[in-house]
Formats: sequence, C-alpha cells, structure tokens
Amino acid sequence: MSGTEEASSEKPFPVYPVGLLFVIFTLNFLDRQILNILAEPIKQDLGLADWQIGALTGLAFALLYTTFGIPVARLADRHHRGKIIAVSLFIWSGFTALSGLATSFVQLLLFRIGVGMGEAGCSPATQSLIGDITSKAVRARALAIYALGVPVGSLLGMVVGGLAVDAWGWRNALLLAGLPGLLVAVLTFLTLRDPRSSALRETGRAAGTQEGDAIPTFREACRELAGKKSFWWLAGGAALTSFVGYGHLSFYASFFMRNHQGDVAVLADWLGLGTTGALGIALGLLLGVGGALGTYGGGAVADRHIGRGPGIYAFIPAIGTLLAIPFFVLAFTVESGLASLACLLLPTIFKNMWYGPVFACVQSIVHERSRATAMAVFLLILNACGIGAGPISIGLLSDALAATLGPAEGLRWAMIILTAVSALAGLCFFQARKSIANDQRIRS
Repeated sequence: MSGTEEASSEKPFPVYPVGLLFVIFTLNFLDRQILNILAEPIKQDLGLADWQIGALTGLAFALLYTTFGIPVARLADRHHRGKIIAVSLFIWSGFTALSGLATSFVQLLLFRIGVGMGEAGCSPATQSLIGDITSKAVRARALAIYALGVPVGSLLGMVVGGLAVDAWGWRNALLLAGLPGLLVAVLTFLTLRDPRSSALRETGRAAGTQEGDAIPTFREACRELAGKKSFWWLAGGAALTSFVGYGHLSFYASFFMRNHQGDVAVLADWLGLGTTGALGIALGLLLGVGGALGTYGGGAVADRHIGRGPGIYAFIPAIGTLLAIPFFVLAFTVESGLASLACLLLPTIFKNMWYGPVFACVQSIVHERSRATAMAVFLLILNACGIGAGPISIGLLSDALAATLGPAEGLRWAMIILTAVSALAGLCFFQARKSIANDQRIRS
C-alpha cells in the first residue's frame, strides 16, 4: 500500500470535498443535459433536423471533451487538482450561458464545443483526487456519491430547463443554467484542497512518493494501461452503455412529445404547467430518482461485497446492464404515455449501477500517480462512443426511418434498435471479471 493510501485510510470520510465535488458534477450534467429538454423548442426555432439535434447534444460536446481531457489530466497528475477543477467549471458554465445568445446552428455548435472543452477538466482531476483522499474500503461509495451528479444534474436539467423554457424561452433557460457554476467555481478555487500539493509544499515531494517513484510519463502510463485487460473490457462496457444511455437521453423529450403528446397535455393540465415544463418534471424525477438509486446502490453493493473478490466490480454492472434491456423495450412500446414514463424507472436504476464499481476498479488497478491520466483515457473511450456517437446515431437513424414510418414511429424504433447494444455492454463487463484480480496484483 502506498503512503497516500495509508494516509487516507487513517482519515474520516472526506465529507466536504466529496460533497463539493458532487455539486460540481451535478452542475456538469445540468449544463450538459439541459439541451435535451430544450431540443424541440430549439429545433422549431432554428429549423433543425434530428441529426443536428444529435450533433448539438452529443458530437459537438464530445469533440473537445474527449480529446482535451488527456492534456488536462497530465496537468492534474502534476499540479493542484482543485484549481484545475475550478477553472474548468468557470469555462463550461460561461459557455453554457453564452449558448443562449446563439442565433444559428453553427453558433450553438461552437458554444457547445466550448462547454465540452471546459467539462474535459472535471472528471479526470476529480476522480484522481477522490482516489487519493479515500481508503479502498469506502472508495466505491465515495465515487458513487460523486457520480450521483449524473442523475441529479440530469433531473435539474430537465426540471429547470422545462420550467424555464415555458416561462422565459430556451435562451434564458441556458443563461439560468450557466450562472450558478460561475459562483461555485470561485468557491472551489478558494476552498478545495489537494493533499498532494500540500505535501509537495511541505516536503518538496508529492504525498506517498518515494525516491525513484516520479510521475509516470504519458507513454509510461499508456504502457501500464496496455497490459491491463480488465481496463479495456471495462472501458468497452462503459462506452457501449453510454452509447445507449446518451442516445436515449438526448431524445426522451422528443419521443414523448411526438408519440404521447395527448398524455403529456393531460399531465400538463393536471400540474397546471406548460407541456415542456410538465414533461421536464416527470422525466427529471424519473431519471433523477432512478439514476440516483442505481448509482449509489451499485457503489454501496460493491463495497459491501468486495470480500467476495474484485470481480464484483464488473459483475454488478454486467447484471444491471442486461436487466435494463427488456424494460427499455417495454417503455418504448406501450401505448400509454404515463405507463411509458413509469416503465423507465427500473431500467434507469439498473443501467446506472456501473458508475461506482467501474470507477473504483479503474482507480485500483493503476499506479496512484497515473490515476488522472488513466481516467482521461477511460473517459475518452467512453465519451467518444457515448456522447459523441450515441445521440447523432439515434438522430441519423430516426431521420432515415422517418422517411417511411413518420417522425414519431421513426424515433420510437431508433430508440428500440439502440437498446440492443446494451447486450454487448453486458458481455464486456462479464469478460472484465476474469482479469481484475490479476491486474490489481501487478499494479505498477
């Protein structure tokens, strides 16, 4: 066990830093996902096709998010991670607010690329920091708490975006989403400590670092990853799961607006809201509550059963991913819009169970000084496939099927077809089980 790991095991659970990082990741996903509930108003206002909506919600964001993460991660392996996270938050929040000023597809595309550039600095630095300030016994749970930002941010994006677009229009909704992050960025810059940087100031050497134990170069870090079979199977499973998840998420609102417009109107009348606001609340609660239960539950179950061996880190995601498939198909095929919404709860729980176990596993199989770089490579694979390809794939498939089935049925079948990819994700997670223990033993 390294000096860093020993030190972290003697400390209480780091409530403030983990809590603050959860808030930051929540803002990360709020700014990332708010465009999904605004998709139909933006589509109508700017006259866009589904493939352009897919590009805005996925590909544009992923262009710099996937590639910029590696150089930022190298900085995070060397410098103060709290300040890197704060600057990143300031950048993506600013570009989210600027997105409300866009008057064309190209302008909105460029602003979303800016959001992706800023968010690239969040997860590699954050997960590396959590890996250093927690012990192995609670790491999956801490990372699961951090990952709760995904469902909570998505919930807030749907609810805030839906209510704001009905009240003030989609442009002001984006402005409202971006402003809080600017304030939290200042708080983060001033208060989020990095124990590695503190030790460096006091001793001239990073915490837990011995003579000859310098920061690995990027080539050395990649060489280490190349020999970790479990890393690549986990990355493949997470990428395919994200491909399906981000694809669905980008078009949930459009799916219900097109296929269940009457039921959405009934829900809006019952709540006394506009249709977009009512749908945003319904989707936000379902996806937020279901995602939170699955995300925290996956991490908690992994920590509780880690005594059965590290293979549990892959077994939980595999089972959850496969269990989600039939419920997704049911949600997209039932005739009632309200029943369709209800059917989304279980698959949302199941499909989110991978976050804590997989992130904890990646942290456990690499050198602690390579954690940010390893996570950047992992996220590059995950997001290039998930954010980059998922939404635009559904958009292209929907446009193609709409020629014969119409826009409503075309989107329905695009959602169903994409769900089938989850089976491959589950197989990747099962395959990772075979090599995790060995990869942990030979950790550099």
